[in-house]
Amino acid sequence: MLDKRKIIIALIGLLTLLGGFLIFKYGFKKDVNPEKVTIVVWGLFDDSGKFRNIIELFNADYSYITIEYYKKDPTTFENELIDALATGRGPDVFLIHNTWLPKHKEKLLPLAKEIAGLKDFQETFVDVAYQDFIDEAGNIYSLPVWCDTMALFWNKDYFNREGITRAPVSWEEFSEDVVKLTLKDENGNLLRSGAAIGAARNINRSTDLLSLLMLQTGTKMVNQAGLISFDSTVNYQGQSYTSGEEALRFYTDFANPQKSVYTWNRQQDYSIDAFIEGEAAMIFNYAYNLPLIEARAPHLNFAVAPMPQTKNTQKDVNYANYWSYAVSRTSQQPAAAQNFVWWLAQEKNARAYLEYFNRPAARRDLIEEQKNDATLGVFSRQALTAQSWPQPDNLAVEQIFADMIEEVVLGQATVKDALLRAASRVKLIAR
Repeated sequence: MLDKRKIIIALIGLLTLLGGFLIFKYGFKKDVNPEKVTIVVWGLFDDSGKFRNIIELFNADYSYITIEYYKKDPTTFENELIDALATGRGPDVFLIHNTWLPKHKEKLLPLAKEIAGLKDFQETFVDVAYQDFIDEAGNIYSLPVWCDTMALFWNKDYFNREGITRAPVSWEEFSEDVVKLTLKDENGNLLRSGAAIGAARNINRSTDLLSLLMLQTGTKMVNQAGLISFDSTVNYQGQSYTSGEEALRFYTDFANPQKSVYTWNRQQDYSIDAFIEGEAAMIFNYAYNLPLIEARAPHLNFAVAPMPQTKNTQKDVNYANYWSYAVSRTSQQPAAAQNFVWWLAQEKNARAYLEYFNRPAARRDLIEEQKNDATLGVFSRQALTAQSWPQPDNLAVEQIFADMIEEVVLGQATVKDALLRAASRVKLIAR
């Protein structure tokens, strides 16, 4: 009798797991006569006209769910969203940045367990998504469609003139190329920068680049207890070593006129403009800025290469910056909203979305399809090794990191003191 009970319990458990897998893979069973509902979706970058194509595909499966899509302004989106949710006028579904979970988790509704299990999520999406959208309790808050990563944009004409045959693979090669590509007049003034690196506020996503350098050098941005630790010191071969400090020094040396790699300063044009105008031979950026550069400089002979890595590294480290749809905790139609988030992340639908909007994939199976793509291949492959870090407030962290860089560049603080001050400020907002 006992053995039969064990068998029955085991079968029930097996069927439960199988049911969860089938729902994740194939979706919910449609109601025969479902009640018609409307959900409001807030996006950022997707034109409403193109997004209408996605809605039509969705309605072919869920005809009873009407979607009202609104494209919002990125500069006001977060504040507008917070105000709308606080007054009960918020959307059912909205984009969240991959750093937002620590800051906005209380506003989000975890996806129902039958929609996606942790194992299914981990097998389907890139590793960084598991870190970004799953909390300590194992709740899943979003199923991403795309995952953008920082890459190296390089001017092939300038490389050709200097006899440099390929983009740098390591940071040592990068530094050597910067010296060759930088042009100065007889007084040491910059005529052309080898790369846009070293300062903060005139370099697009400069703080992402510094975070990447810290991660590549083994810096623990937060410790196992979840506390800010990028200023921590470790012992290496009997000596104290602060990897965060070394990363900050390496970065700011490119804006130090006393260094051989000096190539940038705070008076340079904004990095993207400098690259388009031929004033910088290299910049670091994301796939989402490719259309901007191509539109403004259709004849610019440039290419995209993987991010340089530390020499002799055993594991590539790249940096992710992306958005994903989540469901509001205050949604009046949570089932329909979760259906949409689930539906959009499925292979066929995600493929259609990525083709409409030309974005690098977050699903492993679609990365396999994209990895040799001439435009998106670099970004897609890097998503497999991408990292991020849990920031208590991404906008505040950006400001603090930019201040840290400029304190060093302006000679207002040593590298060590600037790093310690930045860590103290981030720890304050993390409380």
